[in-house]
Amino acid sequence: MNPGLVVKLRPTGPWRIGPDSGARNRVDAVYHSDSLYAAVCSAMEGLARLEEWLDATARHEAPAVAFSSCFPFLEETRFIVPPRTLWPPTSPALLAARVRWKAARFVPLEVVEALLSGQVLDENRWTVDGPSECLLPVSLQGGPLRAGVRWSAAVDRLSGASERHSTACMEFRPGAGMWTVAAFADDAAHEKWAGPVKAAFRWLADAGFGGERSRGWGRAESPEFAAGSLPELIVKPTVGQAVSLSAPADAGGEAAPAPEAQPEPPAIQPARPPTNGSQSHWLLSLFTPAPADAVDWSRGNYTLLARTGRIDGSGELKKHLQMVSEGSVLHAAEAPRGSATDVAPDGFRHPVYRAGFAVSLPLPEAV
Repeated sequence: MNPGLVVKLRPTGPWRIGPDSGARNRVDAVYHSDSLYAAVCSAMEGLARLEEWLDATARHEAPAVAFSSCFPFLEETRFIVPPRTLWPPTSPALLAARVRWKAARFVPLEVVEALLSGQVLDENRWTVDGPSECLLPVSLQGGPLRAGVRWSAAVDRLSGASERHSTACMEFRPGAGMWTVAAFADDAAHEKWAGPVKAAFRWLADAGFGGERSRGWGRAESPEFAAGSLPELIVKPTVGQAVSLSAPADAGGEAAPAPEAQPEPPAIQPARPPTNGSQSHWLLSLFTPAPADAVDWSRGNYTLLARTGRIDGSGELKKHLQMVSEGSVLHAAEAPRGSATDVAPDGFRHPVYRAGFAVSLPLPEAV
C-alpha cells in the first residue's frame, strides 16, 4: 500500500476542458492526468521548484508522484470511469433493463465496489443523467455538471468591426466539482512532496485549470485534501457486509423501499496474482508504457486516446501521442509504472513532457 492524497476542487465558475478534437464548440468532462501534470509543473515553476520536481518525476525512472485524471463529484459521491471489464453490466436481467447502462460514462465508486463483490444492480433504483453521463440514484435530480456555451465578441478598436464567437465550457451545480488522487511512490516521497503538491493545487485553484483562464475560467475554492493509503482511498473492500446498491431516498425525501432479502454476496477479496503470473490492473490515468512495463497486450480490455495540443507561450503544436485511456484494464505481472514522453517539436529549445505515469488499482483475479 502506498500513501495517497485525494484532492477535491469546487469550481467557482465555468471550466474549459478541451476535447480531443480541439473543437471550440465541444468540451470534455474529464481533466486528463497528462494535462493535470502539466498544470502542476506550471505551479511548481511559480513555486521555484520546477527543476527539482522534474528530476523526481519526468526525468526519473520511478516517479515520486503520479496523478489520476480528474473526475466529477457531487456532494459526497465521487464518480469514476469504471473498469471496462465490469461496465456495462453483462447480467442477462440487466441487458433487457430500461436503463441504458452503456450510456453512463461515470459511475459512483460505491457501484464499482459492489460490482466487484458480485452484486447485481437494481434497475428501478438507478438512472443515467444524459448531460453529465453519470449513473445516479433516482433520488438525485440532475448530475454534477453539464456543458454550456458562452459568447464573446472580438472588437476592432480602429474600425469598430466586431466578430461574435462562442466557446463551450463545463458548468457545475452547487456542491459539485472535480476530484483526483495523487499517488506517492513511498513514505519518503510522501514526506518530501505532499506539502509542495498541496501548495501547487492551491496555486492552481487561484490561477485556474484548463483553457480560457484569462477570462477567469477554471478557478476553484481552496482545495480539500484527504490523506490515506491506496487503494482504500478510492475503493474500500467490504468486510463482512455487502455494499448497498439501493438509492438512499426517493425524490420526495422518503427512504426507498428495501429490496427483497437476497443472499449476502462475498466481500471483495484482496487482489492476488493468477497462477500464470499475470494480474489485471484498472487504470485511473492516461498511460504510456515504460520499457520495463511487461504488459500482455494480447489480453485485457483497453482503448487508446490520441493526445496533442499546443505549447503554452509559443503556441507550437506538440507531437501526437497515443495513450491508453482511463478505465482500461491491463494484464501485467506487476503494476504498470508508465513514463513521460518528450512531445516538443523537433529543434525546440527545451523538452515538453507528456506524463503517462500509471495510477492503477489491482482487480480480483476473477474480474
